[in-house]
Amino acid sequence: MKLINRSAFSLLPKQPFADWANTLAADELNAPMSLEDHRREASVYMVDEFQEETDITRLLQQHFAAMFDNELAAWDEFGDDWPSDRSFSVFQEWFDVTPQVIAVDLSAQPLMLAPLTD
Repeated sequence: MKLINRSAFSLLPKQPFADWANTLAADELNAPMSLEDHRREASVYMVDEFQEETDITRLLQQHFAAMFDNELAAWDEFGDDWPSDRSFSVFQEWFDVTPQVIAVDLSAQPLMLAPLTD
């Protein structure tokens, strides 16, 4: 067990996200899903450690756009149907965000790092 010097935000979609995802071209891979289906798994985004409420607010403001874009890209890789308004207020309407203060690695395997962007 190892303590990781990171905190995190976990994201669960709300109904506006589910509604948007369900408007995309339906096929075998993208069948409409209920909000409950969308919320079965949270996405977790690690950020610098936070100690105080002001840290949480600052880091959420700093990283919300990357988190929002990543969640949208999971459904529309090229961004053709992304909402034009991806402001912080829309992000808050589309996702429940829960700050996670401590990150602990319980795996015996080494941590693999694979950058998703340049």
